[in-house]
Amino acid sequence: MKRINFDLHLFQLRRNYRKNDALTSGVLPLLNGLSMPGCIRDSSPDAWGRRVIINRKLGRKSDGIDTAQLDELTYLLESGSDRIGALDFQLSPTEYVPRSATNATMTELLESAERVEKGVPLTPELDRALFHGTSIGGARPKAVIEDGGAKYIAKFSTNTDLYNVVKAEFIAMRLAKLVGLNVASVKLTKAANKDVLLVERFDRVMSKQGWTRKAMVSALTLFALDDMMARYASYKTLAEIIRHRFTEPKKTLRELFCRLTFNILCGNTDDHARNHAAFWDGESLSITPAYDICPQGRTGNEASQAMLIVDNNRMSQLATCLEAAHNFLLSREEAKEIFDHQIQVITDHWDAVCAEAKLGEIDKRLLWNRQFLNPYSIEL
Repeated sequence: MKRINFDLHLFQLRRNYRKNDALTSGVLPLLNGLSMPGCIRDSSPDAWGRRVIINRKLGRKSDGIDTAQLDELTYLLESGSDRIGALDFQLSPTEYVPRSATNATMTELLESAERVEKGVPLTPELDRALFHGTSIGGARPKAVIEDGGAKYIAKFSTNTDLYNVVKAEFIAMRLAKLVGLNVASVKLTKAANKDVLLVERFDRVMSKQGWTRKAMVSALTLFALDDMMARYASYKTLAEIIRHRFTEPKKTLRELFCRLTFNILCGNTDDHARNHAAFWDGESLSITPAYDICPQGRTGNEASQAMLIVDNNRMSQLATCLEAAHNFLLSREEAKEIFDHQIQVITDHWDAVCAEAKLGEIDKRLLWNRQFLNPYSIEL
């Protein structure tokens, strides 16, 4: 990989954001175990964006292709400028040329995503339509759109979905809001007779001068870990970071604990360290709204979370959360009150939210007591 000659790691350069201080030029050392600065990797395309870039550059799908055939700088420079957070990457050190896609219809975006999935090269028109999606993380097909004065991430279904994943995520996000979590706003729409989930972006703010960007870092960057070391990420460590470095630590710890318990109750086991993030204002960290709360398919009852919950235990049970409650400055009684509240809200609003999503009865029966309120998850 071509060498990146700057390191914007959150904590290494914190001293350089102080008043009357300037950024240091030259090569800065990487943290131990990292191949690139964490905050830059946060801005690099993930699985889906890399598939699109491989399609564009190599003219075929990424299945069976070593993604290392393209170096990291290629992925950074070939993706769009409207990436998550505040960073962008340019060939010139003096001239900024935003790599932006033209407005595209949802139907064009869906057609583009389907061609990438099938490994069919994109036409120039469809390539431009999907260009924005290359700058967004995650494994599933998606694109960035602007509509009605707001920016959204549009998420599409795939040909391999065994149930309506788009509607399942909508339902989980809506229920998360109802239980009191701070979550990104979502809405459902249709294009080409297919469901599309629109997730409003919280890293963009409209001002008189136009759209402004909010700097963000993932929890993986806060842990100073890379993707190969993500298995060591834990809620306990994130709670420690929150206590020492976040604004409103006690409130944030409760929010994080509630997100953990809700993930378990809705069957979202994909709560890895890139699915937690913080805003960075140059001085302090604050937790972002929750996102990517999507129930995952499961064949049996037993399941485990992507991040460790307490010690080496990552089992998807409220009993595990109860054992970890003290790390979030919560008593066992407070933890149980949170459990009871979330279970009650999910139960009370299940039918209404499923009706709002127009979820079919088959998918509704598939999700209930399997992903949502699985008997294994609520054991104490």
